[in-house]
Amino acid sequence: MSEADAATSVNVAEKLGFKNGDLIQEFGYDDDVDFDLRDDIEDLTGSELLDEDDHEVADAVVFWWRDGDGDLVDSLMDSLTTLSETGVVWVLTPKSGRTGYVSPADIQEAAPTAGLHVTTSAGVSKDWSATRLVSRKNK
Repeated sequence: MSEADAATSVNVAEKLGFKNGDLIQEFGYDDDVDFDLRDDIEDLTGSELLDEDDHEVADAVVFWWRDGDGDLVDSLMDSLTTLSETGVVWVLTPKSGRTGYVSPADIQEAAPTAGLHVTTSAGVSKDWSATRLVSRKNK
């Protein structure tokens, strides 16, 4: 990776609102995740991503979600168990035309049922888009 590419990807992790010292919990890890983005988040926060089995209070959740992964509402609710009251959930989905693509409408529909509110969406890599969800009381 070139220096310019590295700076761009760290900027993506920063744009997601992560900072040094944050604890980020990851759900939905598989061999298709964006490993560069994962590495950049870990470099920026200074720690490894927590996995689904960790019980520490997390500042944010990175949730890799694909069509066919199951019930999004249930999974979102599971991800909230260790999330701090002011934490955010970033749902990362394959971009349109990619295997596993999830319609933004599916996230818009699932979020309120899980007690969350969609605030913004962004492309975070060549293959993945991110949607930011917060607790409705933390808009």
